[in-house]
Amino acid sequence: MIDPPLNAVGRAVARTGISANAVTLLALLPGLGAAVAIFHGQHGLALALILLNRLADGLDGAVARANGPSDFGGYLDIVSDFVVYTAVPLAFGLAAPANLVPALLLVASFTLTGVSFLAFAAIAARRGEETTAHGRKSFFYSTGLAEGTETIACFIAMCLWPQQFATIALVYAGLCALTVVQRSLMARQQFRRPPQA
Repeated sequence: MIDPPLNAVGRAVARTGISANAVTLLALLPGLGAAVAIFHGQHGLALALILLNRLADGLDGAVARANGPSDFGGYLDIVSDFVVYTAVPLAFGLAAPANLVPALLLVASFTLTGVSFLAFAAIAARRGEETTAHGRKSFFYSTGLAEGTETIACFIAMCLWPQQFATIALVYAGLCALTVVQRSLMARQQFRRPPQA
């Protein structure tokens, strides 16, 4: 449902000469703005900025599909995602001392999911393995319980119910830990097989 209109907008943006990398960098602004808004207790504004960030994050992929994806674009996209994924919970933690430990645990869980995701992608690429389960991407996207959509749903819940941040953060950190276990079991099964010729 989302891809056809997003791809149409992406083609229009590509025709203006704006690159996918420029869109990725522009998308960082509302993402970081959301963290500033959270720190100042403006959760409604933060929610709007997170949604704008995610829309722009989808748009950079659509522009890349129109212009042709690049390896650096894939790199820039995932790094930008994790800048926002780190900034949002950290802002909640810095805004209220009671939220600091749950925020740090959530950031730690994001670190582990990111490492498992990228290590899986690197080894899959070395073995010549590919997947289109998540569409055409710059590198191998392994499936997990807690992915981008679930992370955004978590951030939305945090902005709607900021007083429940600690509970939401700890539950989602647990789901991220399960994702690392899930991905590790997938890696053990997949990487035991001989690489593709």
